[in-house]
Amino acid sequence: MSYEFKYDNRLGIALPVLDRDWEEYSLREQATILVEWEAHRSDIPERIKQIEAIINAKQEKLNIEENFIRSCELNHEIADLASTINDLNLWFRIQQDTDTKVHM
Repeated sequence: MSYEFKYDNRLGIALPVLDRDWEEYSLREQATILVEWEAHRSDIPERIKQIEAIINAKQEKLNIEENFIRSCELNHEIADLASTINDLNLWFRIQQDTDTKVHM
């Protein structure tokens, strides 16, 4: 098959890497990819919880931080982590969107 799943360090999960458009895969190939994706996709809620715990810890540090530069750094780190959660949520929705297309 012409796909693989590669670990994404930023997101902390494996993501599908397809070498052609989704519609170019046979229904059987699509089903196989979706089954494997579901295994990786199921890691997303736990990964989000982990990141939320990191954000909460950084917010606690930010609440008591008196150094302006360090406060800015913490804010930036929190924003980056929030962006990661947003991206994970987008990846989590891909299964739903793809299932709809496969069944049409």
